[in-house]
Amino acid sequence: MIARLAIVFVVAVSWAAAQTQCLPVSGAQVLGADLSLAAPALKALPAAAPIASAPQPGSTRRFTVSELQSIAARYSIQAEPDSEVCFRIATAPLNRTSILDSMIRALDSPLKIPGLKIELLDMSAGEAPLGQIEFRPEVLRSAMGTSRGLPVIWRGSVKYAGDRQFAIWAKVKVSAPVTRLVAAENLRAGIPVQQGQVRQEVVDAFPLASGYPVSISQIEGRSPLRPIPSGAEVRPEDLGLPFEVNRGDLVHVEVRCGATRLALTGRAESPGRIGDLVPVRNLESSRIFQARVDGKDSVTVLLRFAEEDLR
Repeated sequence: MIARLAIVFVVAVSWAAAQTQCLPVSGAQVLGADLSLAAPALKALPAAAPIASAPQPGSTRRFTVSELQSIAARYSIQAEPDSEVCFRIATAPLNRTSILDSMIRALDSPLKIPGLKIELLDMSAGEAPLGQIEFRPEVLRSAMGTSRGLPVIWRGSVKYAGDRQFAIWAKVKVSAPVTRLVAAENLRAGIPVQQGQVRQEVVDAFPLASGYPVSISQIEGRSPLRPIPSGAEVRPEDLGLPFEVNRGDLVHVEVRCGATRLALTGRAESPGRIGDLVPVRNLESSRIFQARVDGKDSVTVLLRFAEEDLR
């Protein structure tokens, strides 16, 4: 076991030493200027001539003596290089301040969020290519989901060498004063929210919840999709459009068959919105038939139902 660890250590040291000996490049190509700096025998190379693609971060691009001699011949250079050279992408340790600055630019500059706070809890270790650090707000919103008060992983990148990108990440907690809505009493599923049943309060929370209402007027008249207990937060995904017909409502029923119209009163056996099919009970015979909701407490029997089905 000790011998194996010793081998791993030697390999790691050798790799680090090789990285140190290689010259750094920052572009997508190893250019003539880079090669002439590493191999003075090739100083006559055109500075802007693209010689080869730059390596990926963590790897190197080596030029053997024979490869260098071929390049010299290609550009009619008489000198003959006598040692190989190598290159690596220029890197540096990620800086917490630079990452926070990038996050603030991503959120506060375009969105102007009052009282924005970003707490950086953890981040990518190691080095990254030299370039522009980018964190996009839509990635943070997707990562956050409904966990508005919890730390999340915000994935970003370093843009370098033109359009190349190097993935990075940071664990953050993002908050700002947010107005949220709270149930002032127990809210029943399917029953429209009325004035006084919801109150506003301001808390420190994630400020980018898409579609999150900030005023009671935005949710009044909407119906909870499930019971919401008193004191619980009321979110837009918890609410739906109100039903035109509720279970137990007396509804006006119109049967249409060509030019013939038949009207009666029934009782809805389940809630529904416009266009929904709901079961309706005939008050005289107690038989149940299907009807389509077409307005408030109003339904129409589909043409495929015969008149005797209503009795």
